[in-house]
Amino acid sequence: MTYRNPTLIFHMTAIPNLAAIAGAGHLLSKTLVSQAGCQAANIAYQNIQGRRAGRQVTLAPNGILHDYVPFYFAPRSPMLLTINSGNVPNCPFRQDDIVYLVSDAQRVAQLGLPYVFTDLHAALHYARFFGSLADLKEIAWDLFYEDPQLEGYCQFWNSRHSPTKYAQRKEIRQAEFLVHERFPLAAITQIGVRNANMEVRVRTALGGTTWQPQVVVHPGWYY
Repeated sequence: MTYRNPTLIFHMTAIPNLAAIAGAGHLLSKTLVSQAGCQAANIAYQNIQGRRAGRQVTLAPNGILHDYVPFYFAPRSPMLLTINSGNVPNCPFRQDDIVYLVSDAQRVAQLGLPYVFTDLHAALHYARFFGSLADLKEIAWDLFYEDPQLEGYCQFWNSRHSPTKYAQRKEIRQAEFLVHERFPLAAITQIGVRNANMEVRVRTALGGTTWQPQVVVHPGWYY
């Protein structure tokens, strides 16, 4: 199964971060956020962040994972379930606090933004890096698009021993599209939310800013 064109990419963040993101005019890598002394609402596992800090990117523009703005290729990720289950230490948020900032890989390439992507969770030492959209074919897209679907993506992502095609399904579903250092907000095509209440919260958070993206309710992107 081939990939869709456009190939949507999804960045998760907490609603309390939106005003600061709007003020910056870009999504910033963790490295740049730290250098700027910004205080961002945390939704990440600290032990995984430690691994990402030491994970070298083997293609230009190189660096480490923290030098990139990360996106998934699908919503409703294992990480969202972990957050919603209250299993991320020091993270007070649940899924109704988390939004998706959506763009697509083709738009990134057209804008000339430096990027790489992986075929598995990028923190895994055996994940492969690619630097051309022609290599999107290296990702096992059937695991993203097979039935049963919720809003265009397979409902299931868990790994299991049988059949063997599912042995690494969780790791594959967490493949990443990584944009170096900063991602312009003009390239965000929409903000995805779970319900109308979240939409109101997003519009309130951005009410005093110049960034007014489309906000779209996508219940199938959530648990």
